[in-house]
Amino acid sequence: MKKDVLTEKQKKAARYAKAMGHPIRMYILELLSKQSCCYSGDLTEDLPIVKSTLSGHLKELKEAGLIQGQIETPKIKYCINKENWKEAQDLFREFLRL
Repeated sequence: MKKDVLTEKQKKAARYAKAMGHPIRMYILELLSKQSCCYSGDLTEDLPIVKSTLSGHLKELKEAGLIQGQIETPKIKYCINKENWKEAQDLFREFLRL
């Protein structure tokens, strides 16, 4: 049996990178990193995509742990997950220094 040559850091960085691998998701992350939170309805007004597509992008970012959502009926408020956002920044910084 081969041993796992991938580190946890590499796996986490790859997961974050995958979630960030679309321009719409990068826009969402940039927007949320500059303000405390945002409602999903506000994002649909800013972006040239339908709500279902936006929901898919938000889901991908949330599953990666880069954002978090809180239901405030009838809206959902999204914010950067500050702990994971910092971890992603640190992992990418470390990797890019190689």
